[in-house]
Amino acid sequence: MELGLYTFADIAPDHVSGKALNTNQRFKNLLEEIQLADQVGLDVFGLGEHHREDYAISAPAVVLAAAATVTKNIKLSSAVTVLSSDDPVRVFQSFSTVDQISNGRAEIMVGRGSFIESYPLFGYNLKDYDALFAEKLELLLKINREEVVTWHGKHRPSFDSLGIYPRPFQEKLPVWLAVGGTPESAVRAGTLGLPMALAIIGGTPEQFVPFTDLYKDTARSNGFTPQLGINSHVYIANDSQQAGDEFYPAYSAMMNKIGRERGWQPMARAHFDASRSAKGALVVGSAQQVIDKILYEHELFGNTRFLAQMSMGTMDHKKIMHSIELFGTQVAPQVRKATIKTAEPVA
Repeated sequence: MELGLYTFADIAPDHVSGKALNTNQRFKNLLEEIQLADQVGLDVFGLGEHHREDYAISAPAVVLAAAATVTKNIKLSSAVTVLSSDDPVRVFQSFSTVDQISNGRAEIMVGRGSFIESYPLFGYNLKDYDALFAEKLELLLKINREEVVTWHGKHRPSFDSLGIYPRPFQEKLPVWLAVGGTPESAVRAGTLGLPMALAIIGGTPEQFVPFTDLYKDTARSNGFTPQLGINSHVYIANDSQQAGDEFYPAYSAMMNKIGRERGWQPMARAHFDASRSAKGALVVGSAQQVIDKILYEHELFGNTRFLAQMSMGTMDHKKIMHSIELFGTQVAPQVRKATIKTAEPVA
């Protein structure tokens, strides 16, 4: 199983002081996090695209290009690229550039986005939410297959027999489809033969089994080998109590802020602790507890990748670095050892 990290580079105001982290410092911290993840042998680091004051990253490919210069082995991915409000030609060119700089380590994780700020910002209508994504994904995959492309669609200007450059260092850029849990998304990923990344940030992992089974069955029925990634909220400390006490304040502040926008119930400590129980969605605890939770989810899903979102809200940078170190040095080796014979191969 591949193991890695993803982040949105949060810069939200501190839940105690009310002061936001300096954006310049956040990017410095982020590059240190990516460099450490590479040094401790993690497989992937992903960056999420957002267009709001809470997060520093609006252009993942730019930051990934910087990360490519301070890393050697780790794969560099978006997590996600909001393809619906972007131009597939420019997305491909940007990530091909990262792929060349990194000697073949770039990936694209595409999605429709759970936040919607990019749609009005770039002049798109939310009524076209699904149609935009379907058409732009089709174009992105076509560009990835073909150097000279002809395109006629509804949501982007047409063009005939034009070359798209630069081409990637790899034969093709790996493209993952990020989903939130709708059956249509699972069928789309399986039908196209794309690796699927599922974010499990609430409820219980077990409830997503029918959804992932739908994806795997669809992929196999279309002649593809399914590749499934699970993305979760993760934090590791020296013991369970420390992990909960350190992660809860920043995590609950962040979730409650989003919850006020979306009508969720406020998160209390009891709810947080229940969610990080053995069969809950949160992966927060000691290294052994995190190993056990990842392996439990692997038993459910047979996933080939697991990505951890650690750096959330106003978490202290030094504590995140310690969590990354524990993930790479203690958790990852044991998870790889336990799953090496059971995971489906990652292409």
